[in-house]
Amino acid sequence: MQETFGAGPSAGRRFARRLLLGFVTLILLAALGLAGWTWLSLHYAYSDGERAGILQKFSHKGWICKTYEGELALYVVGGVSPQIWDFSVRDPKLAAQLEEAVGERVQLHFTQHRGVPTQCFADTDYFVESFRVVKGSASGSP
Repeated sequence: MQETFGAGPSAGRRFARRLLLGFVTLILLAALGLAGWTWLSLHYAYSDGERAGILQKFSHKGWICKTYEGELALYVVGGVSPQIWDFSVRDPKLAAQLEEAVGERVQLHFTQHRGVPTQCFADTDYFVESFRVVKGSASGSP
């Protein structure tokens, strides 16, 4: 009669399976955590507000993840160089409307989403949700 004690070939296989199962579980938990964080950061706004200025640039860009990005020139006083505010748009219909408004004075309603884990959703934290064209000249006089 032959007795085996301790670690034989079957004990080594069991250990390898447990190690592999632990590694796969860790990877799945990390993926679920990242997916949960992404969902939370995109669905709950840190802040929201309005900005007005001249829509000077709007583009659809990216190598793999195409995003809609724009620049709003915020003028404080005439003759002073503007502060540029970068924003993103997630809705393709709104993006098409904004593309038509380049060069116009606009008022944008936005929400800020901090901590979005990848630039596949946007290059900025600021997502424009609606806008209106403000009547008057682009130079700021009514």
